[in-house]
Amino acid sequence: MATKVLMEALSPTMEEGRLVKWLKAEGDAVKNGDTLAEVETDKAIMELAARGEGVLRKQLIAEGGTAPVGSLIGVIAAPDEDIAALVQQAGGAAAAPAAPAEATAATSGGPPPSRESTAQPPPEPHPSTAPTSVSTQAPPRPAARAPSAPPAPAAPRAPAPTDSNDRPRSSPLARRLASARGVDLRAIEGSGPGGRIIKRDVESAPAAAATPAAAQAPARAAIRPLDGADYRDVPLTQIRKTIARRLAESIGPIPTFYLTAEFDMERMAEMRTAMTELGDEFKVSFNDIVLKAVATALAQHPECNAHWQVDHIRYFSRVHLGMAVAVEDGLITPVLFDADRKGLRDIAREARDLADRARERRLKPDEYTGATFSVSNLGMFGIDDFTAIINPPEAGILAVGAIEPKPVVHDGTVTVRRRMRVTMSCDHRVIDGATGAVFLRTLRRIIENPLMLVY
Repeated sequence: MATKVLMEALSPTMEEGRLVKWLKAEGDAVKNGDTLAEVETDKAIMELAARGEGVLRKQLIAEGGTAPVGSLIGVIAAPDEDIAALVQQAGGAAAAPAAPAEATAATSGGPPPSRESTAQPPPEPHPSTAPTSVSTQAPPRPAARAPSAPPAPAAPRAPAPTDSNDRPRSSPLARRLASARGVDLRAIEGSGPGGRIIKRDVESAPAAAATPAAAQAPARAAIRPLDGADYRDVPLTQIRKTIARRLAESIGPIPTFYLTAEFDMERMAEMRTAMTELGDEFKVSFNDIVLKAVATALAQHPECNAHWQVDHIRYFSRVHLGMAVAVEDGLITPVLFDADRKGLRDIAREARDLADRARERRLKPDEYTGATFSVSNLGMFGIDDFTAIINPPEAGILAVGAIEPKPVVHDGTVTVRRRMRVTMSCDHRVIDGATGAVFLRTLRRIIENPLMLVY
């Protein structure tokens, strides 16, 4: 009996998916649980598994195309089974041409408009996808350059294990990285389970594994018009569509007001320096300390640690802190669960891990959903202050600016001290002006006396 391959909801908020790559070709044998394709959800690239056995008889969506959740994108059946009815049911999607990756003014026509699902967003938990152009971590470091001298002769490598299509077994991230760098996976020996090629294998691949053309190509094409064209149209990715939808849900309906305060950072700077001198295991960033301080203040003010639920307000007794992280095509907000109960070193370690995996699109849905409040930091980019957009149903988000030396009056004299400005965006349906002001007063007390965080 034929098995339908459906576009599955691979994340809690996914309404449609983009098929990045088919990992099985038409005519390939398929076992239950085999990975059929890579699908871009609203936040990550996930693997789509087969739900039946047989042969992949038909691919009903081309690579780069999108389809709503629940729609038919392929058929698995016996080699001689009649699947004409299923293909016809798909509305002739198999005959549709592949959607172009980019549409430009130089082409005769652009890509067909993507279909937006009319399904309503699912109930709790809501995603911590703060629609703000922000990041709590510095951008990823560029990959190290390949050595100019030819590598020394090495012992012959054992070929990496292959899949049913005679392709080296590799993780989706390794394949994307290899494609961007022009690395031939067949020239790499995998170090993952069962000889699978993983990210670090591609990153450490010798220069000889890359093709000359790819060695000069950037990992991501510049967003600029082609030669002779007035403009370039780039289709929306799933993450950008989600950001746009969440913006519309936030900035329009939510009655937002803003509270700005400036904190003295001298004692925090002194504490961070003292911790750094103790060794790398005690090294934390200013952002790590701010995250811990916000979580501690929220534990004391549950009236700000809340969600708007239309007919009621949900106040949380646990603090799950979202931290906005910039990724290649937008941003995502991984969550530090029970952040108020974790020590500074734990927060520093977990924040780095979440940010790294967010940029690699390797977060699981339960790692970026369920925040009760969020923090957005642009201070590392030299931004003095800004306002961030609330991520509904959360009732607030804190925008953190740069730490800068300023002349201020301290103990009756003018002196230069390090200062930091923060702005809290508040949903007035949940947080009143005085409520937000009292929360910021507590946050000021903690930040200006950071030893309270180790009490």
